[in-house]
Amino acid sequence: MKLLVTGAGGFLGRYVVASAVQCGHEVCAMVRPASQYIPESWQGHPQVEVVRGDLRSSHGSAQLLEGVDAVIHLAASKTGDLYEQFGGTVIATENLLDAMCEAGIGRLVVTSSFSLYEYLKRWAWSTLDEASPTAAEPFVRDEYCQTKLVQEQMVLERVEAHDWRCVVLRPGAIYGRDNLWTARLGIQVNDRWWIRTGTFAPLPLTYVENCAKAIVLAAEYNGPKRILVLNVVDNETPSQRAYLNELRDRVTPRPRIVPIPWTVMRLLARLAWLTNRVCFKGTAKIPGLFVPSRLHSQCKPLQYTNRKIVSSLGWEPQYSWQEGIHRSLEKADAADLPVPEAVESTPKALSVEQQT
Repeated sequence: MKLLVTGAGGFLGRYVVASAVQCGHEVCAMVRPASQYIPESWQGHPQVEVVRGDLRSSHGSAQLLEGVDAVIHLAASKTGDLYEQFGGTVIATENLLDAMCEAGIGRLVVTSSFSLYEYLKRWAWSTLDEASPTAAEPFVRDEYCQTKLVQEQMVLERVEAHDWRCVVLRPGAIYGRDNLWTARLGIQVNDRWWIRTGTFAPLPLTYVENCAKAIVLAAEYNGPKRILVLNVVDNETPSQRAYLNELRDRVTPRPRIVPIPWTVMRLLARLAWLTNRVCFKGTAKIPGLFVPSRLHSQCKPLQYTNRKIVSSLGWEPQYSWQEGIHRSLEKADAADLPVPEAVESTPKALSVEQQT
């Protein structure tokens, strides 16, 4: 298949491109118009075509889909205010869906997020799965939760209306090279001091290479169900303490960890919320960890399962969480494509950049 991968130049996108190439697919790797970095291993690779485009604009989007069999949509905005994230996530997705309709493409994989689940109102140590309710009050969470909820609902409505094949993947905490820290651990003050907000809570981790493989399998899916919503979590979910201790032992200088129990953090967040409500009528800006709904979404101890994605896609995470940390700290980057065998220099074997 020929796959269009949006957000190909991002942290996850580079590994998805590598995994797709390893599986024998051609990849149309879409990067932002202003992107200055194109991986060297992509240049001249016979299976990779590089295109530039901004999905926030509908102009020229359909042209990017010429000859494409399926779309893997990773691009999203994770920073900025609600307006910026809405444009980079919701508007961009809407334009992509319109372009797919125009191009007659009916196979889509979209990465959603664990962020859209409801955490505040669920019991600690309960099992979170695909049937768990989404955020009841997204506006008290953050902009990312709000925009990902709108994006996913829009995608599901559109693919059902057009009878497309679609897999929506909700990854847990994706970690890997230069992204070994997650907000579910606490606060990384600096290289020498880490604050751990909890101890025994399992982390819904998925190593970036494992996650990338799941995404490619989703693009290949030809099962009986035309629409799937699947969580992406590796087989092992280490505790906050186990993961952070392993990470600390592998970095230099070796940082000191200040533990704050979950019960203490919960009480502090509750106190901050009450103070803000009583004294400032809810208008004060307080750190995210002291907003109960955000704290619970990051640190509440829960159980996780990957049973559905394993049975639906036959996905088996290749690397353990310890191996994931080790590979992330190695000099060689697993996202780099191997040098292809010598091929005849033809236009199809050359990297192409398309300005839209």
